[in-house]
Amino acid sequence: MIVGSVKELKDFENRVGLMPSHVFEYVNKGHRVIVENGLGVGSGFTDEMYREAGAEILGSAQEVWALAEMIVKVKEPIEEEYNLMRKGQILFTYLHLASNKQLADALLERGVSGVAYETIEDHLHHLPLLKPMSEVAGRLSIQEGSKYLEKTYGGKGILLSGVPGVKSGHVVVIGGGAVGMSAVKTALGTGATVSVLDRNLERLAYMEDVFGGRINTIFSDSKSLEEELKVADVVIGSVLLPGAKAPKLVTKEHLKIMEPGTVLVDVAIDQGGCFESSRPTTHSNPIFIEEGIVHYCVTNMPGAVPQTSTVALGNATLPYGLMLANVGLEKAMESDEGFRKGLNTYAGCITNEAVAKALDFDFCKYENCVKTMNL
Repeated sequence: MIVGSVKELKDFENRVGLMPSHVFEYVNKGHRVIVENGLGVGSGFTDEMYREAGAEILGSAQEVWALAEMIVKVKEPIEEEYNLMRKGQILFTYLHLASNKQLADALLERGVSGVAYETIEDHLHHLPLLKPMSEVAGRLSIQEGSKYLEKTYGGKGILLSGVPGVKSGHVVVIGGGAVGMSAVKTALGTGATVSVLDRNLERLAYMEDVFGGRINTIFSDSKSLEEELKVADVVIGSVLLPGAKAPKLVTKEHLKIMEPGTVLVDVAIDQGGCFESSRPTTHSNPIFIEEGIVHYCVTNMPGAVPQTSTVALGNATLPYGLMLANVGLEKAMESDEGFRKGLNTYAGCITNEAVAKALDFDFCKYENCVKTMNL
């Protein structure tokens, strides 16, 4: 198979879908790998490193898109890339279609097989390709939340860690998944007090055990959420429904009960955000203030630390990418039910039920799409 990778076009996005060591793995399996000139510079990988690994360096993204049978990326294509996609081409990347109807329309119109990192499941029904970036984003959420507490940015003007004689800040984490766990670890490391809200009592018990009782674990209902928001300094929104839009747990009315200068970090923004007042922001313009509350809603948070993020993501995606290249899309989908859940678009159809529901599109099971094509 001809496997290609191109530079990301999103604001300050320096992660790459393929790093040199993984190019070698594809080439060693007999595949041809083509990459855009300067692909890995932002993540610390030179063209020479790619050449040594066996990749061919092409002069433009257009050339890579035109030749590659499978494109391995990090972020979803933006509008200027839509016309570069081809019928039957495999696009292996984060797609986040639940909040991006325009991209879904483009994938369907052009007949692209869109395999989304964020909806692939393993045998335990975990999300193995979302986890590494969730861990990065969770840690970054505290780093960024602490930064924007500074008065310069409209925050309360407090130090999250406190100092001797001055109490530390209070972090509220909504959702106890991979993002929430990582956020809690980092928040505790700063010396902040931490509360976690979740509706899964087993998860709350697990977190209490892991952190040795150093956090407040709270069942998430309307009253408990309101009480925590009133005293929060930083609120981390880390609720995920695989493939679907994130639920709006913090409403605009909630902003009025929070202290001015509180910082909201919406890690769920790629899936539409879990704060009603959220709207996507970028690394070059990361925050906005509404009702006196600072909102950080950057859609590609891990892009701020591309060297760490590229390696962490690549390590997780490589086995799946190699399977696609080695046996082809159809056999890969037939052999692994969890992998099949990553297939969001195929032959002009939406093949992930949660994505179809979020977009109000018809859902077509992959098996039925294949049968229709073979008639």
